Amino acid sequence: MKSNLVTGTALLPLAFLLLACSGKSGGTADGNSAKFRQYFLQGQQLYDNNCSNCHQKDGTGLGLVYPPLDTSDYMDNNMEEVICLIRYGMAEPVLVNGKEYIQPMPGVPTLTDLEIAEIATYIYNNWNRNRGLVEVAEVADILNACSQ
Repeated sequence: MKSNLVTGTALLPLAFLLLACSGKSGGTADGNSAKFRQYFLQGQQLYDNNCSNCHQKDGTGLGLVYPPLDTSDYMDNNMEEVICLIRYGMAEPVLVNGKEYIQPMPGVPTLTDLEIAEIATYIYNNWNRNRGLVEVAEVADILNACSQ
């Protein structure tokens, strides 16, 4: 028997369409813009699917094996490197909040520039961060500059 109840998740595409057609526009750092909300929500899904197994859904990491993202001086001071790490990974140890993490981080080379921009928008606007929208063009420039 099919339920007539419409879930909030099913309404998201409709909400984005209505907001996009509303004539309201926001700057690239506008947390109220439809584009920002779309990137943030897509980024959350991508983070959950690709990153949360190690860094946890709440960004707290996993002991001394995987570093936290929620309170991470490395993330705060190295956004370009973080974007490169998402695609290319890292084999060397990393120092986060004064602790060394030696577990290699595999990259996800199949993620598109847009998907990485969405993940970056999510992680840089979560856990008391308010970076704003991370644009695809910015991510593409950063990834082109990565020395891999």
